Amino acid sequence: MTDTVDRNCTELYAEFGDERLPPGQRETEEFPVLSKSGTPEWDPDEWEFRVTGAVEQELTFGWDEFGELPTETQQQDFHCVTGWSKFDCQFTGVPFPALAERAGLHDDASHVLFYALDDYTTNLPLEDCLRPEVLFAYEFDGESLPEDHGGPLRVVTPHKYAYKGAKWVCGVEILTEQERGYWEKRGYSNTADPWNEERYS
Repeated sequence: MTDTVDRNCTELYAEFGDERLPPGQRETEEFPVLSKSGTPEWDPDEWEFRVTGAVEQELTFGWDEFGELPTETQQQDFHCVTGWSKFDCQFTGVPFPALAERAGLHDDASHVLFYALDDYTTNLPLEDCLRPEVLFAYEFDGESLPEDHGGPLRVVTPHKYAYKGAKWVCGVEILTEQERGYWEKRGYSNTADPWNEERYS
């Protein structure tokens, strides 16, 4: 584990609720593996990350190029909609606002749709994504992010249930209207606030 944390996000719960552990959650030291299907294969020589939609400049990165972007190491809590929370996770990656600034956002941009290698999608309002703790993470506790936890790259969203943080993420589309993602279309909450227990629609 790296000794340096650039941003400690474990106190953000105070913005949303009274307790660090959201209602209905149990704290665990484990890091369970959950996904809609199996772990997809990927090739670092062919992997590509794209930023498209309502932006001034669409962006495409290969794996090595993505690794050259500005990064942060953050300490975050992780809340799964199935009822467990893991405290003090250390993630290293590229903050969403850094990518948004590089692409340039249109004035009418309002939502974001995340795409993953296993065809998973999830959505968030743009204002939720522009928080500094929304991170495209490729390291966990100082090691490369395990593939079953979303490696090579996943999104982490400590202010939302973790299904809003796509595993195996390979792109984002900046939208001018909301478009629901995989689980949101299947009855999961579109807002996913753990402190309000917004699990299902």
